Amino acid sequence: MSDAEVQLGLDTFGDVTVDLDGRRVASSQVVRDVVEQAVLADEVGVDAIGLGEHHRDDYAISAPDVVLAAIASRTSRILLGTAVTVLSSDDAVRVHERFATLDAVSNGRAEVTLGRGSFTESFPLFGLDLADYETLFSEQLDLFAALRDADGPASWPGGRTRAAVSDVVVHPPLEHGPLRAWVGVGGSPESVVRAARYRIPLMLAIIGGDPARFEPYVELWHRATDELHDGLRLPVGVHSPGFVADTDDEARELLWPHFKANRDRIGRERGWGPTSREQFDTEADHGSLYVGSPETVARRIARTVATLGLDRFDLKYSNGPQPHPHLLRCIELYGREVIPRVRSLLADPSDMSDGSTAIRR
Repeated sequence: MSDAEVQLGLDTFGDVTVDLDGRRVASSQVVRDVVEQAVLADEVGVDAIGLGEHHRDDYAISAPDVVLAAIASRTSRILLGTAVTVLSSDDAVRVHERFATLDAVSNGRAEVTLGRGSFTESFPLFGLDLADYETLFSEQLDLFAALRDADGPASWPGGRTRAAVSDVVVHPPLEHGPLRAWVGVGGSPESVVRAARYRIPLMLAIIGGDPARFEPYVELWHRATDELHDGLRLPVGVHSPGFVADTDDEARELLWPHFKANRDRIGRERGWGPTSREQFDTEADHGSLYVGSPETVARRIARTVATLGLDRFDLKYSNGPQPHPHLLRCIELYGREVIPRVRSLLADPSDMSDGSTAIRR
């Protein structure tokens, strides 16, 4: 893939927002707002939109494929995907059917990112045992890959948590080749190598720290796919949080209270301490929080793309209960200003402020 073809997308979990007066917005309205956000993203040139799947009251989207179908009816070019589909608590056959249907509705624009998910509410909700967390994902991913790779009826021998299938044809059949898919990985070497087995592109969730620390994982990915698949080069993407406003100061001040509210709520569940402003600013200055003016965000994205040799970068633009108008402005700036500037910086790496010049491909 050439530098000009790096895809630049947006992701949202459908965080339940507040209005400009701080009042909580109904989840049903948040879903409708997400559709409007995706329509704007399509209009301003964003390459892809990914919707997360959650089953809890701080996120409005539990059925991303349904929302994506609504978006498909009002857009013409943007890729429609997930961030992520929790494959462990789903069924690979049904996932393939749903996204094959979305692919038909959208005329070939569907994609799915398959992951285990960082929340576990779906397991008891769907009657699954958390003790099977690893096995469920491994077996469902194995089955999904068998369905995706099959040129005709597919068979799979079965496992401990999923029965075998024999000569299955998934409907509707794909018009445009195999279903576009990614495997979402949080950053363990074992997960990277396992994903490489399936010939499905890798999406790294980098939500903290210097993105350069993931270079060994990208190198491991390319080594593994090269050895397992006779020199095949598969794409690598990154999903990271961020927010764009007209100035650096405005972006930080608008994001900070909502970012803190989100992180502190999750932290209370997981035993983390409260997020400090110092931690927020450090992450924004040096880590994986892409917050600032269009120029600032573009430079930081371009640097990450260049350092890791990425084929895709997705900015998670919703980070807590930030009002819908703020998110719309972020999307507009990302599409109209950040994306063109990232492409310009990648075309002329000598213009990067830190002197980075090497773009790995």
